[in-house]
Amino acid sequence: MFRPQLPPGGTPTREAVPFSSLAEADRFRSNVTPPPRRRPSGSQLAGHTLIGLTIVCGLVGSLLFGLPALEPSQSPGHSQQSQASDGR
Repeated sequence: MFRPQLPPGGTPTREAVPFSSLAEADRFRSNVTPPPRRRPSGSQLAGHTLIGLTIVCGLVGSLLFGLPALEPSQSPGHSQQSQASDGR
């Protein structure tokens, strides 16, 4: 950071700010416009579309394969028993 130079009288014209670069950035306004964004080429657009479709298909596929595992079992009469309880 820089410190403002004192005028010939020796007293500062303004109070020093700890983050003087931020204070000056608020006052700065540029008259230069940024360049326009470049449009993606056809191959880039196709690649982005394929990546998006792959992600969506993966999520849909995981739902299709995962939902049957989350459903309760159809045979409520079958229960698990340990082999130790069979000998009694």
